[in-house]
Amino acid sequence: MASPSRPRQRIKVTPASTAGNYDQDDDDHVHAIYQSPNSRSAFERVLDTPQASAAMVGVLTAIAFALRFYKINQPDQVVFDEVHFGKFASFYITREYYFDVHPPFAKLLFGLTGWFVGFDGHFTFENIGDSYTDNHVPYVGMRALPAILGSLTISVVYAIMKETGYSTVIAAFSACIILFDNAHIAQSRLILLDATLVFFMSLTIYSYVRFRKLRYWEFTVEWWSWLIATGFFMACTWGAKVNGILTVATIGIAVLVDLWDILDHKKGFTMEHFWKHFMARAVGLIVVPFIIYLSFFYVHFAVLTRSGTGDSFMSPAFQETLIGNELLMNSQELRYFDVVTMKHKDTKVYLHSHPDHYPLQYDDGRISSQGQQVTGYGHDDTNNHWQIIPTKALPEAGRGRVVRHDDVIQLLHISTQTLLLTHDVASPLMPTNQEFTTWPKDDHSRHNDTLFYLNIIDADSEDPWKSKSSYFRLVHGPTRVSMWTHSQQLPEWAFKQQEINGNKNPTEKSATWFVDQVISTESPEGLSGEQVPKEPKKISFFRKFAELQLLMLQHNAGLTSSHPYASGPINWPFLISGISFWTENDAQKQIYLIGNIVGWWTCVIALSIYVGIMGADLLARRRGIEPIPDAARGRLWNSAGFFLLIWAIHYLPFFLMSRQLFIHHYLPSHLASALLAGSVLSFILSDTVNYPISIVGRWTKLRKSEYADLGMKGPVVVGVFTFILFLMFVYMAPLTYGTPGLDGETVNAKRLLSSWTLHFAAKETAEVS
Repeated sequence: MASPSRPRQRIKVTPASTAGNYDQDDDDHVHAIYQSPNSRSAFERVLDTPQASAAMVGVLTAIAFALRFYKINQPDQVVFDEVHFGKFASFYITREYYFDVHPPFAKLLFGLTGWFVGFDGHFTFENIGDSYTDNHVPYVGMRALPAILGSLTISVVYAIMKETGYSTVIAAFSACIILFDNAHIAQSRLILLDATLVFFMSLTIYSYVRFRKLRYWEFTVEWWSWLIATGFFMACTWGAKVNGILTVATIGIAVLVDLWDILDHKKGFTMEHFWKHFMARAVGLIVVPFIIYLSFFYVHFAVLTRSGTGDSFMSPAFQETLIGNELLMNSQELRYFDVVTMKHKDTKVYLHSHPDHYPLQYDDGRISSQGQQVTGYGHDDTNNHWQIIPTKALPEAGRGRVVRHDDVIQLLHISTQTLLLTHDVASPLMPTNQEFTTWPKDDHSRHNDTLFYLNIIDADSEDPWKSKSSYFRLVHGPTRVSMWTHSQQLPEWAFKQQEINGNKNPTEKSATWFVDQVISTESPEGLSGEQVPKEPKKISFFRKFAELQLLMLQHNAGLTSSHPYASGPINWPFLISGISFWTENDAQKQIYLIGNIVGWWTCVIALSIYVGIMGADLLARRRGIEPIPDAARGRLWNSAGFFLLIWAIHYLPFFLMSRQLFIHHYLPSHLASALLAGSVLSFILSDTVNYPISIVGRWTKLRKSEYADLGMKGPVVVGVFTFILFLMFVYMAPLTYGTPGLDGETVNAKRLLSSWTLHFAAKETAEVS
């Protein structure tokens, strides 16, 4: 083995050393018959002992706990997205239904933690800066959960590097990048989801590495255990936050590469053998994770049984499964000649009309019908009252007078005694949509233009129309447009009310309305009086699950509004900007989410070096030159290549997203880049590696072992780097912990990049000569 005092040697591997049938991978078994660990430097031999490794990970983990629990009670106020995730935890305790774009696993853990530490769930986390102390909230216990998970992540990162064959020094290097990172620490000290996401992502990587190392012990209990553990932790990652699906994609790609290798006929495997592996992975990495993922939602629905803030996002059928829901309590069947008010589902305006007419000519020169205005009005008013008129013969009494799905109806405006009508005239604000107006009820010359189909959403034939719970579209008979509105206001001539027009898509999802109130009815039960408790209805778990999944995807994609601290993915690795989490004006304190610039830029450099090394190696080998020994090259392609895959899959998809994005979305990729940085540093310091690393099987052809030897330069380089990393962490710590307060000049000094938007900065004044 090469020693630190000698120049790096390139050893040509003989064909005999690579011979073998089953044993063709570059990373192989541990228990080889050719062992020469004593040829390494004394320092390397000491660090490579199990005792030294255990001591190292123990020290790193202890420091991680100290840094993440340091002043965890500061600030004693709601910080950033604690307004959301703290609130969701309280809903689990009060059992009130809520809606969120993220899966429930991490929030369930917060709810369980809050219950365990005595939180009663009545604090509402309404605003950033609300006091926990004044409201007697056991927030430290709730913040302890992400702090524990964030601390244990350091141990897992260290273990990943050790299991992939790197020395103790290199494993400590990668762990320290996460250990002293200000962004990871800030996220781990608050009631936020990212610490849970990153922790279970790292466990997924660790489990998959352990599974791959057992590939020569296929189908054994230990092999199955690590396969199922990978699937379990993968489901937890996905269940913690919606972008955990990227971890699923990462493992999926790695498994496809693995199966492609098994399919190679040169390996000598039969198709039966391939299909056994395929089915095992399908069970461990598809079936098991999906069952675990489903279980999170099963618990979610089982706990949240009461009406809450999330009701309105769900379908009427879903809402009627919740105790105390307004639809469940107040819904009643509608009959012909009932007088009702109708609201638009999205904008919550009433269908309204008044005696005023459209102007003859609009500002753009178009001509109107000068008909009576039909608008959307946000307040309760008698001009919102409409009577349901039948277009067919009705029995004198009984169920035949109930309005049903697909009935053709007319709507009579009570105040003006005119019928709702639409026709082929352009609407005031949208020339492509039809104008809505009314027509005198006794003038039958335009009877057909007053006919509308009642399309109740998700209804079957003959289903009754109900107040509150029946979402419907009103589709015009002759022209097939659906009654629709949008948030843009009409001019002064319509009192700045909302425009109602005819959308040419009869199934437009946003053209959804519901009956809000029944003003008068001929129903034998009469109008709803005192609310009588009703038994919640039941629908299947899978129907609820499917509905919620679709809504989560739609609303996540719809988070496109601007935010002052949103940033693009191209900025994240370079720390171009951060996020202001919290400020306290009197003491000039603030929490600003930003990473440790030494660690993050080191990772960027390592990524660049890795791409350069592999590119140069490929070019050299095209010319018949082998600059990198096979063992080191295999480690770069397999272990480091896997880390690069994790980084890319957790980073590049964000370039395709149009939703709001923030720097904390990069934290999973940053962890992967820290792993890759360790791989690159190991190669730079020495081309020796611990090789092979997989567990030897009964039929494995053994190979000669090699051992990594970084000598003294490894600990020295890592020690110096860690010291600089620690100094930068300490320098930025006031922005991470939110204490102590900083004067303007100090804030300016800590703004390492001009693009950082820190609060309380002193104004820079130019000197006058």
